[in-house]
Formats: sequence, structure tokens, C-alpha cells
Amino acid sequence: YFASLSQISLYCLLPLRTMSRIWGRINSIDLPKPMRKVVINGYAKCFGCNLDECLDQDLTHYTNLGQFFRRKLRPGVRPIDPRNGVVSPADGTVLHFGRITNGRVEQVKGITYSLSKFLGPQNTYQTPTPTLYEYQQNLLQHNTGANQTALYSCVIYLSPGDYHRFHSPAQWSVDFRRHFAGHLLSVNPGVVQVFPQLFTINERVVYSGNWRYGYFSMAAVGATAVGTVRVYFDEDLVTNEKHWTAGEYHDRVLTDRVDMSRGQAFGEFNLGSTIVLIFEAPVGLEFNIKAGQRLKYGQLLATI
Repeated sequence: YFASLSQISLYCLLPLRTMSRIWGRINSIDLPKPMRKVVINGYAKCFGCNLDECLDQDLTHYTNLGQFFRRKLRPGVRPIDPRNGVVSPADGTVLHFGRITNGRVEQVKGITYSLSKFLGPQNTYQTPTPTLYEYQQNLLQHNTGANQTALYSCVIYLSPGDYHRFHSPAQWSVDFRRHFAGHLLSVNPGVVQVFPQLFTINERVVYSGNWRYGYFSMAAVGATAVGTVRVYFDEDLVTNEKHWTAGEYHDRVLTDRVDMSRGQAFGEFNLGSTIVLIFEAPVGLEFNIKAGQRLKYGQLLATI
């Protein structure tokens, strides 16, 4: 079953961005100190949070739920896999992974979306508009001679109970950010399975650059109750603004590129959401995961 265009249109009419801003304000309300342990313990039990992993295990130190959502973990509880490849940027559940073909990315099995719609135009003034296949090939930087490369994707869903910070999945350099205004529809796996093109209409922030094998990008996709995305090196980023236009995007060239190491802290969500990786790698890349698998950040996704 896939949702019809009319069902999607009706869903998009719901005031989910406003609801997300209200939820964000509620999360930032300071709790009286005697209530903090009760409220946070209740949330942790409801959503299965492992409190033993928290850097600060005194729950009275979290003045509001938002601080607990963005909690830091104790050193060593998320070892970064030393093998050559890509590691998970976040705790979460694998929705999809695999090679990108014909310029289309698989959202979940049976549902795809356009790579060009998700990432936006490569050159605003380019004419004629490239086909989906040409768009995909234009992203490849190292696909020459015997060194054949391809584009791959991996989608990881962060549930409300997951650790809400996300990290660098590889050693790479970030030099460009594109922020798309959009809806804040739910990215729960049950919704993702029936709403085609969901990731192309939700608000998202795509950071792109390169690594030793060519093109590399990581996108933080917003969702219902997750209007706030913060990236530690990008203080200019502001998400879930009150006034917005669907499909509008804003570009920022990072004049001083940002070099990231594997596992380095990258940013955080206000609750749970989705990370989409799109990257170039040698043909023959082997994924070490399966759909539906639970992941911890730093765990190996794919071996090169």
C-alpha cells in the first residue's frame, strides 16, 4: 500500500512545523529539581534509554528534557571500528542501504526517490537539465580507468529513545551546505514505507564534500517534533523557521573547509530523526549490515 497524492497533500496540510516548534519549547522548559529524576526516568523506561551510558548520570543535572535528549555518552561506550570503511554516524535502525542506480535512491524496499530532488541542482545555470543518470555520473570524482567507483547510500532512523547526537562516518572534508525548507512529516519506518518521496519534501540539511574515494555527503532530515538540527561547526544554520517556502533552499560554501575524523561529533537533533549518507566508493564495496538492524554509532557499515 502506498499513500495517494491526495492523502499526501492532506497530511502536508497538518500544522506539523508549528507543532514541532511548540514541542521544542516544551522540551526547553526547566523542570523543578525534585521532578527531574522522575520525569527523565519515566521517559528512559518508556523509550528504552540506557542511562548507564550517560556521561552525567545524575539526572537532576538535566534541567529539561531537551538537555537529556542531547546527552553526551561516557568515553569508550561507542568504540570506533578501526577497519577501512564507513562507520555508523548515529545510534539507530537501518532503513535501507545499497548502490544507487539510474539516479534514484531507495527510500525503503520498493520506494525510490530522485537523487537530484534530494540533493538539489548541481549547477543552477546548467542547460539542458541533466538526466538522472547524468546527474549521478556528474557526482563521481574518481571513476576513471581501472579505478571504477559508484554511488552508495545508507539511511539510518533515530527513534525517540536513541542517543540524539550524530557523528562523522568517515575521514572527510566538508566544503558545502545546502539547507532545504520543507515539511516535518514523520519519518517513522511505518510512514516511510507508504509515503513516496518523503525525504525530498521534508526539511533537511545536506553537507557535502569529499574523501579519499571521491564524493561524500551526509544529510540530517527533520521530522515531526524534530524541527531543530544543530551542527557544531555551522553556527549560521537555523532550522524550522516560522516563514518558509516549500522547495526553497539556501546554499553556503564553507570557505574554510572542515576536516572531520571518523567518529568526531558533528551535530544533534532535538529528538529523533534520520541520517542519509550518499557517497562514492570503489565498485565492490561490501555492506556489513542488514535492513532493520539496530546500530550504535562507530559500528562498521561498509568495508572497502
